[in-house]
Amino acid sequence: MIREAHIEKSCREGDREDVTIASSAGKLPRSFYEQATVDVAKQLLGKYLVRNDPQGVTVGRIVETEAYIGPHDLACHAAKGRTARTEVMFGPAGHAYVYFVYGVYYMLNLVTEAFNHPAAVLIRALEPTDGIELMETRRGTEKRRNLCSGPGKLCQAFAIDRSLNAADLCGDIIYTEDRGEPIPRFLARPRIGVDYAGKWKDKPFRFLVRGSEFISRP
Repeated sequence: MIREAHIEKSCREGDREDVTIASSAGKLPRSFYEQATVDVAKQLLGKYLVRNDPQGVTVGRIVETEAYIGPHDLACHAAKGRTARTEVMFGPAGHAYVYFVYGVYYMLNLVTEAFNHPAAVLIRALEPTDGIELMETRRGTEKRRNLCSGPGKLCQAFAIDRSLNAADLCGDIIYTEDRGEPIPRFLARPRIGVDYAGKWKDKPFRFLVRGSEFISRP
């Protein structure tokens, strides 16, 4: 209960002040993902997701994330136990957890925290920066705001599917990058689409860059 209260206080503080986090430019190391999941979700804002694919490289600035903090979090997939689907969440931090929903969309999550503690951060929205023409082709639209303004959209734009499940985020196929930019001001909001999760549906574990036009919703 103490840890949960501390997490919620930390989330709400994002509404009122900037978060200053020391970091150096470059690919984020595994130790970054080994931090507490809420901290990772906040610190990912303003970082860049890079996807190297034979068709080309796509890059986007992360503007919205959601934290899923472990098996006690009823909105987290791991709340239903260890399954073939969630196996990667129980492994080491710094790997991709990609799943398929509604028979249509893929979702990209980044595994966090300690080995055997199943937690992850969902990447909800990106601001497209590089490889935009390729994203437009994949998404079938030239509206830049609509390319990656949702977790399913960004996976389509970046050619992310189950073949990338368990991909090492410290490798060269898909990873996140710190380009030395200041941590942006952000807001904390309840997560989306988790009405089944009881009291956990109202936890302020969705983080979005304040003023960004590329978020999935306010």
